[in-house]
Amino acid sequence: QDFNNLRTLCLSQGLLFEDDTFPAHISSIGPNLLPEDKLWQIQWKRPTELQRNPHLIMDGVSRFDIMQGEIGDCWMLAALGSLTLRKQFLENVLPKDQGFQDDYAGIFHFRFWQYGDWVDVVIDDRLPILNGRYLSVHPRTSNEFWPSLLEKAYAKLRGSYQNLNGGYLSDALVDFTGGVQVQFSLKDPPPDLEEILKAADKSRCLMGCSTPGQPKRNIELRNGIVQGHAYTITGAVKIRYKNSWKHIIRIWNPWGHGEWKGPWSDDSPQWDHVEPKYREALLRNKDDGEFWMSCENFQEQFSWLYLCNNIP
Repeated sequence: QDFNNLRTLCLSQGLLFEDDTFPAHISSIGPNLLPEDKLWQIQWKRPTELQRNPHLIMDGVSRFDIMQGEIGDCWMLAALGSLTLRKQFLENVLPKDQGFQDDYAGIFHFRFWQYGDWVDVVIDDRLPILNGRYLSVHPRTSNEFWPSLLEKAYAKLRGSYQNLNGGYLSDALVDFTGGVQVQFSLKDPPPDLEEILKAADKSRCLMGCSTPGQPKRNIELRNGIVQGHAYTITGAVKIRYKNSWKHIIRIWNPWGHGEWKGPWSDDSPQWDHVEPKYREALLRNKDDGEFWMSCENFQEQFSWLYLCNNIP
């Protein structure tokens, strides 16, 4: 489908685009994502019907725009959270020639890397709503829709929303970058893990990690970590702590809330022993799903580390 031709046609006819190849129908959801009675209750609504003044992007693209919905696609959203930190990759996936303000015709497009090529995926902007709630990613700012629309395009690429319900973070990292990915088992981590993380952050790799356990269960431990879940690594630093140095890692949960409660978490006493200027630069004490933890705790709580960049 040619995005520009289809949009021009819709504008000339005064119509909003309806995508026959990924219709507003149960077939696009998939037969087993929800019980059958719920599948029939799904309504498809455009952002213009949900909000008075929708935008594709407001104040730039950020991981904090993303809040996971009913679908178990944390693996894809963790990769997306990492993508928002790397603007050179983001522009490939999220073309700038679209929005709700100019030339709006209910049509959008996103690009993903598939088998050695960038593939342009065209969608209409009808989103699945169940009992007044987003089935898909819902915007933290109520009228910003790039995460929901990008997720819909990725669901179309994969065949249905159901096919996003469980997957591999490493696959999504490659689909968003065309890059090379490497995985490290944290059960048997490399001896220089701290240096690998710091170097990966410095060389602007996309980084993610996952916890052990059953992905469909989402059991939250007492310490705040969710089992069978994918997270984004958003930073790795070496910091002056008391009279020595400490490696700490910043991690983000695609739920948009739910954080680690142990050492180096938002309210932990460890921060009292860090110079105020570094504490202010590094610590965001909010329930936004993002937290710091030590490298030792990271190895204990997580099972896999994923790094991806456009060069090996």
